[in-house]
Amino acid sequence: MTLLLLSFIAGVLTVLAPCILPVLPIIIGGSISDTRSKLKPYIITASLAVSLILFTLLLKFSTALISIPPDFWKWFSGGIIFFFGLTYLFPVLWEKIPGVAKLSSSSNQLVGKGASMKNFTGDIIIGAALGPVFATCSPTYFIVLATVLPVNFSLGLLYMVTYALGLSIVLLLIALLGQRLTKKLDRAANPYGLFKRSLGVLFIIVAILIATGYDKKLQIIILDAGFFDVTKIENSLLENLETTGEEISAPNEEANQNNPTTKETNSSTSQTNPSQTTASFLSLEDKAKKYKKFIELSSPDGFINTANNQPITIGELIGEKVILLDIWTYSCINCQRTLPYLRAWYDKYEDQGLEIIGLHTPEFAFEKVYANVAEATKNFGLEYPIVLDNDYSTWNAYGNRFWPRKYLIDIDGYVVYDHIGEGAYDETEKKIQQALAERAARLGEKVDTSGIVKPEGVVVVDASKPRSPETYFGAWRNTNFGNGIAGTTGIQTLTLPSNIAPHTFYLNGEWNIAQEYATNTKTPASIVFKYQGQNVYLVASADNPVQIEIWRDGQLLKTDLGNDISSATGRGTVQSDRLYHLIKDDAHGTHTFEIKILNPGLKAFTFTFG
Repeated sequence: MTLLLLSFIAGVLTVLAPCILPVLPIIIGGSISDTRSKLKPYIITASLAVSLILFTLLLKFSTALISIPPDFWKWFSGGIIFFFGLTYLFPVLWEKIPGVAKLSSSSNQLVGKGASMKNFTGDIIIGAALGPVFATCSPTYFIVLATVLPVNFSLGLLYMVTYALGLSIVLLLIALLGQRLTKKLDRAANPYGLFKRSLGVLFIIVAILIATGYDKKLQIIILDAGFFDVTKIENSLLENLETTGEEISAPNEEANQNNPTTKETNSSTSQTNPSQTTASFLSLEDKAKKYKKFIELSSPDGFINTANNQPITIGELIGEKVILLDIWTYSCINCQRTLPYLRAWYDKYEDQGLEIIGLHTPEFAFEKVYANVAEATKNFGLEYPIVLDNDYSTWNAYGNRFWPRKYLIDIDGYVVYDHIGEGAYDETEKKIQQALAERAARLGEKVDTSGIVKPEGVVVVDASKPRSPETYFGAWRNTNFGNGIAGTTGIQTLTLPSNIAPHTFYLNGEWNIAQEYATNTKTPASIVFKYQGQNVYLVASADNPVQIEIWRDGQLLKTDLGNDISSATGRGTVQSDRLYHLIKDDAHGTHTFEIKILNPGLKAFTFTFG
């Protein structure tokens, strides 16, 4: 039960974490905003704790929020705090909200009577709004989510509640102390006084920091200054716990026992490589000066191709394996074009100590669905572990902004190579060989680092030739919407203009524009685009099968058709959530193509070109 105690300690330490310090004034200020209400600190901290647990479980085990982008939550929390800042500056705002007087009256009956309790409802909302902020601040909390909760829900929930309890106790003590210091100040209770208005300004400042992401920059400044880095204490405790073989490592040990390659590979290649010695490589001191350490997988949402689909961590492989962390998403054509090399490297080097971990960070909501990712993994023939990063926590931890991206982690846990995008395959493989040679020398094993793989079926894109940019249909990113209102959701009835501008999409017919995609609600309907390039791809789906026809330069296309279009009819069927290959041309050129949609219900997400 050591992890239970550690979860409580982690909750206590979280109050001093850099991610919490910027929002701590909300807890203190909200609790002392009315010094006559003794229940305010309890209400705010309790609602925060409940919100933290429920928010985490909802993201982890439900697809109810898959269409909500990660950035929404900072605007959500920031917006609520901003509003309450305004109510402190202008108290009449709260009373003017429709129905709030009745709601507050009902709430007050639960806690007693008196004018000082009229903001009971508001106290709950303030605490609940901070749950998403506090849910991303503790390494221990991430460990519970990644390793314990997927294996044993009741035990994981117990640890989460214990963490929330430790956090709430310290927050409550801080809030009570602040309330005690101000309870004798009559001016603190005056809703129109300087004290309340100052709190309002403070709330608004913090809200703007949260909504714009500047609170994260403040965290970095605090960390760089060397203050309040309590996560080092947590990591130290976690490392000590891992060495004891207690609860935190139990799920991983079980996974290794079910995977015979973990130990058998080491025993079968225990010969020293005569061409390499440990003196040929950088010392740990020199590595520490040159490279950064790996960052652990944060709050994973599922595992594919692991033993019984149980959790894995990078940390458990350090000292035994070289790890290639590949950040990808399955509907991304740039990612798909790298997969033949990843398969080839895994086939060649897996037995020599290479582990590839595919970190699947989704671009669209449907890519968060486990079944979709599992099916894509199978269709692409990937046999290495895939980890779902639906909340972008590992993506953000690495400071990533690109699909695909590869990080090579050596046997000591240092990121010795980092490559963005496609290409540089020979260079990447040579870096893998160097890392494997060092591993072999360290472990006294033998490794074959000769040759460079040249997989079949690789599509090479000439980057020197211009091509149309990726183009999005949804209101969040449809800035190049030629004949409609960009950035707006809802029904739009559209007709095609006489002139078609390049790199701009045009819709014909009645379309319902959603945040991520556009759907034709009736037929006839079509999409027109003037592009540069060779290949045309469409990320799309449909609830029921939808037939499409591909026309280019005014003619029904019968040649140069992509893999998802029949050469006999120029038609294809869209249904499953994925990338569809529409046009495949040997020659680079400029053309105008039209997708004629023969049934209602096509969901068009994005065009990509190659």
